[in-house]
Amino acid sequence: MQANSCYFGHPKWAREYLEVVHRDAETQERWIATTGSWENKIVVDIGCAPGNVYAAIGDRAGTPKLLIGVDISRGGLEIAQSLGYIPVLADGQNLPFISEFADIVFLNAALHHCDDMEAMLREAARLVRPGGLIVTDHDVQRTMWKDNWMAHLIWNARLPLYRLLGRGGHATLDEQFWSTTTEAHHRPGEGIAPKFFHDILEPLGFSVDVYPHNRTAGAEVLSGDRGRAAWNIRLAQRLCGVNPDSPTGALVLMCVAQRL
Repeated sequence: MQANSCYFGHPKWAREYLEVVHRDAETQERWIATTGSWENKIVVDIGCAPGNVYAAIGDRAGTPKLLIGVDISRGGLEIAQSLGYIPVLADGQNLPFISEFADIVFLNAALHHCDDMEAMLREAARLVRPGGLIVTDHDVQRTMWKDNWMAHLIWNARLPLYRLLGRGGHATLDEQFWSTTTEAHHRPGEGIAPKFFHDILEPLGFSVDVYPHNRTAGAEVLSGDRGRAAWNIRLAQRLCGVNPDSPTGALVLMCVAQRL
């Protein structure tokens, strides 16, 4: 929690994150195809950070009746508020809301930043009205790596390289420390499997679809097109024993669940 508050509340780092991360056309197309119009709907963005979701698709999604952004980073919420969010400073694992009031609940790149992913997903599910949606995206698929020495070697070796290249989130030692510390479930052997969503959400009355993808495909992800990872990621996967062209080799998972 301290790391998330520090990194996503930093005035420089948070704005750079907002400007670059999840702003590509493929992500926008994927989300619009998934949720449809937000016009006159109640939308809750859990782990909203500086507001990337609405910043990415707000102009195309329409104007929500209510757009609530939840985060533990006060600085990130201040930026989100300037984009139209109603900010709520709260832990996504224990939300201060009544049940079944939201039309759309978003958790974008949020689950792997929290301590208890199951608790966070259950809290998100609690907010969704009958007929409403939960959408998660950009959480690492556990099987994208083999949990072996080669994967951990590659994982650790990337950090000084990213710093040398000045990659976002890694430009300095301080920024890299806080950005990587936010990622509680992101290393080889960690992450999420499709079963996680089915096991939690189906008993709560949701129909669940999970879409593995490589962050390079738009609306076609919903038809099973995973896109293709960058060459360096594919090479790293081959070296640690993963087939990058397989469904289990896709980098991240997107879950779309509707309350029946």
